[in-house]
Amino acid sequence: MSLIIKICGLSTPETIDAALGAGADMVGLVFFPPSPRFVSLEAAAPLAKRARGHAAITVLTVDMDEDGIAAIVAAIRPDWLQFHGHEPPEQVLALKRRFGLPAMKAIGVREAADLAQADAYRGVADRLLLDAKPPKGATRPGGNAVAFDWAILDGFDPGLPWMLSGGLDPGNVGEAVTRTRPPGVDVSSGVESAPGVKDPDRIAAFVAAARGAGRDLLTAHPRASRDPVLSD
Repeated sequence: MSLIIKICGLSTPETIDAALGAGADMVGLVFFPPSPRFVSLEAAAPLAKRARGHAAITVLTVDMDEDGIAAIVAAIRPDWLQFHGHEPPEQVLALKRRFGLPAMKAIGVREAADLAQADAYRGVADRLLLDAKPPKGATRPGGNAVAFDWAILDGFDPGLPWMLSGGLDPGNVGEAVTRTRPPGVDVSSGVESAPGVKDPDRIAAFVAAARGAGRDLLTAHPRASRDPVLSD
């Protein structure tokens, strides 16, 4: 199964093109106003149009109400919903069913015990995103450019596809892929020159490093199929 690579927090046509040109499988649009990566519906719609058919479009929300998600789905027509807040399994399942879209649920990880959260989303989420827990005092969810100890993933098998995130960048993603053997990787701040400002060269370097490590793993541990990222 080939490594899935997602570039999240894209906000300009140029960086969408950079992600697509580098060969990313998924692109993420952030609909969380406190984030420096936030995009409005008006700005996001043409970005989604630019990516459609070339990479899976993911919309990221944080504890958003159903009406807000409905507006995003209508305007963006995403391939995936990504829930990055405290959404319980029953809410994730209900939203999946309402919108007919696969769902990715982010789980904050700092220590091995945090991985137990995955059990609640088995049979509910279509994919998990393992992200570092935010540092104390952070105003946004997610790793905030901080990685967790990858050693705690030894033997980890949540029973559904998952992606590694949190503190990844072009310099360490190869090691992360080799060390943890994830089905996919997700990056945002690790390919930026400043908060919210994506760097096309860093995007290209990240994808190349991740893809190279993924190919090496596939050669060493061949798998039968690829995890689908585009919805029907």
